[in-house]
Amino acid sequence: MALVPYLCLLALLSLRLRPAAGVMDSCYDPQGRAQRCMPAFENVAFGREVRVTNTCGSPPEDYCLQMGARDTTKLCQRCDVADPLRHHNATYLTDFHSQEESTWWQSQSMAFGIQHPNSVNLTLHLGKSYDITYVRLKFHTSRPESFAIYKRGQLDGPWIPYQYYSASCGKTYRKQERQYLQPGEDEQVAFCTEEFSDISPLSGGNVAFSTLEGRPSAYSFDKSPVLQEWVTSTDLLISLNRLNTFGDDIFKDSKVLQSYYYAISDFAVGGRCKCNGHANECAPNEEGQLVCLCQHNTTGVDCERCQAFHQDRPWARGTAESANECLPCNCSGRSVECFYDRELYRSTGHGGHCLNCQDNTDGPHCERCRQNYYRWDGQSACQPCNCNLAGSLQLQCDSSGACMCKASVTGWKCERCRAGFHSLSAGGCSPCACDPAGSVGTCDPNSGRCSCKEKVEGYLCNRCQPGSFNLQPHNPA
Repeated sequence: MALVPYLCLLALLSLRLRPAAGVMDSCYDPQGRAQRCMPAFENVAFGREVRVTNTCGSPPEDYCLQMGARDTTKLCQRCDVADPLRHHNATYLTDFHSQEESTWWQSQSMAFGIQHPNSVNLTLHLGKSYDITYVRLKFHTSRPESFAIYKRGQLDGPWIPYQYYSASCGKTYRKQERQYLQPGEDEQVAFCTEEFSDISPLSGGNVAFSTLEGRPSAYSFDKSPVLQEWVTSTDLLISLNRLNTFGDDIFKDSKVLQSYYYAISDFAVGGRCKCNGHANECAPNEEGQLVCLCQHNTTGVDCERCQAFHQDRPWARGTAESANECLPCNCSGRSVECFYDRELYRSTGHGGHCLNCQDNTDGPHCERCRQNYYRWDGQSACQPCNCNLAGSLQLQCDSSGACMCKASVTGWKCERCRAGFHSLSAGGCSPCACDPAGSVGTCDPNSGRCSCKEKVEGYLCNRCQPGSFNLQPHNPA
């Protein structure tokens, strides 16, 4: 593929991830409604430190240019790490790149053993997750015969192959040459291509890697968690594995060996600080760690979860169709704690399950009184029912606080015996057993003792006093 169309494709893919000017620069529209927002698209590598495993100049050494290289004024020059005019350290990888006054990082030459199987690695640590669109390398020398790009998907995670470039894919990487996938294939797989692996041009050659090119789901990126994970990187590693040569290195001529080395004038990475559509800016926090300035009630380094008390629906990335902001839990004003309840969300459409409800309330939304509590209206605090244990059929009262009594019991809280009954206990009240011939009215509700007519005695008023006889119902009281 020609470089110009390739870079045009990179630009197109970049625009697919970029908010339209004036539309997506804010996390809320003019009416205050949430909308997807993203940090600015940038050269993530610019000005960042790149750690390299090899650099020329220590000890000082001569290096030679290939005949035919552009801007050649002197065939051999010197690299010296202690000389500001002759060093080629890693700061030149990510500084401002000028065609007129080119600077470059450079490794030691083949004279120092720089050739396969010995590799030179360049590591870029980003400090947090980024959504990477492309990686671009501009070589000051000819491009390597074989090199690979790796990434980490999370801090301190394993290195994952991103892309292989080699004129010998099978020999060097045990990979088949491939540049695209069929729908349904695993899209988190690194391609190997012989493109960009020719020794020509001898200087100024570009390599541009698009993270999404050749992957069928690229044009429905918002709906592809696989590709969203694929473009996520916290670190990038360029492993330079095999130098390109004309084959003359086999003669071990010192001038020839000094003309083969790695040199890169620009290392650019196009991407955005990863905030999952919930922030438009990243900045260092109090500990100096780079984090998203999260909106939409989200939190976390990458806005990857909902804030506390905003679990009414599951967290989701912001997309062009929906901001997917996190919503507050509905706890009826009686709790400030909740968790996301998947089953509750599935059954009601609201997943916020409240915790530690106040005012003796209960329920997923603190919407009802606790068991054995009641309230007059929905705004009042719940009060204890206090139903009498012995006299109530159950301890739960109604909304007025009235308890449900056993048959022989009465009272708001079922706390006393009904007329004609006495001695409230676990079994309820016992019926009065007063002899109607000798008693007046009903028995004492507490003791069960009967009130006797004149000249009548006994607990149940069931016998005449001494000196009296003929106990009859019609006897006067």
